Amino acid sequence: MSGAMVQRGPDGDGTWFSGNDRIGFGHRRLSIIDLTDAGAQPMLLDGGRFTITYNGEIYNFRALRDELEAAGQKFESDSDTEVLLHLYNRHGPDMVEKLRGMFALAIYDRHRGGVFLARDGFGIKPLYYADDGATFRFASQVKALLAGGGIDTAPSAAGRSGFFVWGYVPEPWTMFEKIRALPAGSTMWVDTKGTRSPKRYFDVTEALQKAADVPVSWTRDDLREALLDTLRHHLVADVPVGAFLSAGLDSATIVGLTSEIQADALRSVTLAFDEFDGSRFDEAALAEKIALHYDTAHRTQRIKGADFRDEYTRLCAAMDQPSIDGVNTYFVSKVTAETGLKVAMSGLGG
Repeated sequence: MSGAMVQRGPDGDGTWFSGNDRIGFGHRRLSIIDLTDAGAQPMLLDGGRFTITYNGEIYNFRALRDELEAAGQKFESDSDTEVLLHLYNRHGPDMVEKLRGMFALAIYDRHRGGVFLARDGFGIKPLYYADDGATFRFASQVKALLAGGGIDTAPSAAGRSGFFVWGYVPEPWTMFEKIRALPAGSTMWVDTKGTRSPKRYFDVTEALQKAADVPVSWTRDDLREALLDTLRHHLVADVPVGAFLSAGLDSATIVGLTSEIQADALRSVTLAFDEFDGSRFDEAALAEKIALHYDTAHRTQRIKGADFRDEYTRLCAAMDQPSIDGVNTYFVSKVTAETGLKVAMSGLGG
């Protein structure tokens, strides 16, 4: 299963099995925070009382670490992973209420005899699972679950119908009847008694409805500070962070404000298409002006029709679940990776 996700974590891998071999975790590492071996996963705490495998980044982990250290907690690494373990030790499943970031995690609790799973409130990081009543499996990709074998691959009518209606597979369904996605903002507990139903701790729709009932008077300065705050958190990394840059307001805002925050020149990437060259649909010229204005280390990559044909198989494989979207993101991510960047911010989602 782990080998099926090498592209998600090319910097290292690790495995862990419980003493009775009934529980096993595998991890593929993309090193962003604490690049040393001390940040490797799966990570154990208290001699294996707690074991975690986790994908994502906790943007407020330093503030959380400060709170834990003030309470007397000692740390053996500089990773956000270890912060999660200590938070779970102190707060149990309620730890998710303290997290700001994107994550999918699983923690084996030896004393309680089960596994706690959680996914971030917006569902940025994926978490799929399959439970046949005898074995519970989970992974960041559907293809990893399938690679492990032993899963019924009967098609899901809901998943496939949803794809043809909306152009993507609506969660919690997948293309397979026996594979589900843990919903965004949900936790789940699994032990020898079975799998509990997902428990929602955050709902975007509910949060928006509550916010609509609260009178708020925002000034331009308030909006600017809110954007700066989120960018400061997203720039927390031990590797360089770049940006996807189009001619749109969202990515231009990200590039402009980020250039104010960090001293080093931001690395930016723009994707252009030969068929739009010189037309009103070509964003490259304006994007390059924005890059010049903010003095970014910029690269524009032009894509030809032949590039689509050459990358078709790899593009489809990268999607995991089918989608009519994501082609642009695939190509700009590919180019960004070629520049040596592991992390890039974007205005995707507006």
